[in-house]
Amino acid sequence: MSLLIEEPPLQVLPSLAKSIGLNEAIVLQQIHYWLRKSNNVKDGHKWIYNSMTNWQKQFSFWSLPTVKRVFRSLKNQGLLITANYNKAGFDKTKWYRINYEKLQHMSQRSDQNDPTMVSSWTDGSDQNDPTNTNRLPENTTETTTDILSGKPDHAPYQEILDYLNSKAGTSYRASSKATQRFINARLNENFTVEDFKKVIDIKAASWKDDPKMSKYLRPQTLFSNKFEGYLNEPMPTMQPDNPYDRYYE
Repeated sequence: MSLLIEEPPLQVLPSLAKSIGLNEAIVLQQIHYWLRKSNNVKDGHKWIYNSMTNWQKQFSFWSLPTVKRVFRSLKNQGLLITANYNKAGFDKTKWYRINYEKLQHMSQRSDQNDPTMVSSWTDGSDQNDPTNTNRLPENTTETTTDILSGKPDHAPYQEILDYLNSKAGTSYRASSKATQRFINARLNENFTVEDFKKVIDIKAASWKDDPKMSKYLRPQTLFSNKFEGYLNEPMPTMQPDNPYDRYYE
């Protein structure tokens, strides 16, 4: 099968790539595409929101660290503006919009012979929309909404809860919407399943045999906004007759 134009292609303006970088131009064009479709208007601007993990699914030809670097570069260049309009305080999912004013200023400084970088971005029509519609999986706002609503096929709820139950002697259910929200909030901050397991190990070693603290071996405590602090705690020091020797194997 030929790899030449047998699927809807990504588009990038050469002058934009020259000005801000090829990877940055590809990502910015995709963000612009989603912004044109977005109904999320806050403070007079359209916004989209997504986790880095789901952005990487749209740019599957790049690794997650590469996608993060590109987004960081766009933000450092002043072309990408981020905010948090999430209703839940623990939800750190980032919202994004393009700084079109900065982009327009860059366009005005570009060569007269270069195609205008933003003319096709700022007018009311999108001549390339039939091409753009399916060029990448449509999993920005839509997929993020599904994740926050707690659909178990989008996050490793079962694996995390099974691990917690086995270490803490609990019986929390992966189908709990409240528990899923806590897990989603941390996943959207790019923490991994291994991070969840490490926090469970550390706090189980600290709290399980403490009558006052064992009750806190629960998702709303372990996976709260204190998660990163727990993750960076050292494993409790092993004592000669410590019943948690298994945590150090």
